[in-house]
Amino acid sequence: MSESPALAAVSGTTHALVFPGQGSQFVGMGQALYESSPAARRVFDDADQILGFPLSRLCFDGPADELDDTWNSQSAILVTSVAALAALRASLNAAGSALHPVAVAGHSLGEFTALMYAGVMDFPETLRIVRERGRLMKEAGDERPGGMAAVLGLDREQLEAVCDRARSEGVILVANDNCPGQLVISGEVTPLLAAMEYAKEAGAKRVARLGISIASHSPLMSHASGQLARLIAETPMNDPSVPVIANASGELLTSAAQVRAELEHHVENPVNWTATIRRLMEKGVTTYIEIGPGAILTGLIKRIDREATLLGIGDFGLPVDGKR
Repeated sequence: MSESPALAAVSGTTHALVFPGQGSQFVGMGQALYESSPAARRVFDDADQILGFPLSRLCFDGPADELDDTWNSQSAILVTSVAALAALRASLNAAGSALHPVAVAGHSLGEFTALMYAGVMDFPETLRIVRERGRLMKEAGDERPGGMAAVLGLDREQLEAVCDRARSEGVILVANDNCPGQLVISGEVTPLLAAMEYAKEAGAKRVARLGISIASHSPLMSHASGQLARLIAETPMNDPSVPVIANASGELLTSAAQVRAELEHHVENPVNWTATIRRLMEKGVTTYIEIGPGAILTGLIKRIDREATLLGIGDFGLPVDGKR
């Protein structure tokens, strides 16, 4: 561990922690950490007790359709990410080192993990909010069905024009600016299908509908957003101990008041991951450590900051689960 390049990067570079969101889940995630790290095991065991059902078994054994359900996947990703964080902290502590990020960020759901890391909320409170977030979003999807699609090879301006063209059919917008050339649209089914065809006509290299029946980060989530905002208003929050980069704007969140304003419309506001990473670059970040299932964010960051050092928990000698 003491000779690890990853350890040297943590000790000698300006680094940020990034946490993944929905879509990173897979059956088997977290199991190797649970079996190898007492710190990670405690997180899963605590989560099972807080929620009153064995979420850990769903993470480890599936079935996949239950794990992919929005209500379950959001809690599962949060818990797996926090378990990975606990394992990493314990491993670094044993080596006489520690994480000292200049800022943290999370993609969509992952922003809640980032806020927990920054001490805004504790783990039980964060888990309860995320569990309710998943339930409300699932309910909103049942009431106002929609969908999302990934579009590769168009820039933001081109895809905005595509959405403008399809908007006569209903609600449709650019929901995720993940990285240059990789955008996600979200909205009602009819305009979504129209926008997918228009995107192909505009020269998109690939257009793929995502396997979910909800229109995240769109006005179709407005009812869920309102209910979640009431829950957020009732939740005690601390000022972040380390700056958190806001999903929608890429701005720094440094106070509880700013956090509340960010979360009030979190599920209906778009995610601008490109702006998030560029803000971290402005802060001098040269190393990004992705903490959670998979390595989705690592792939996105490569296309935004080509000079960055990109690390995952496997680079620190921790076990990494493979998809089944």
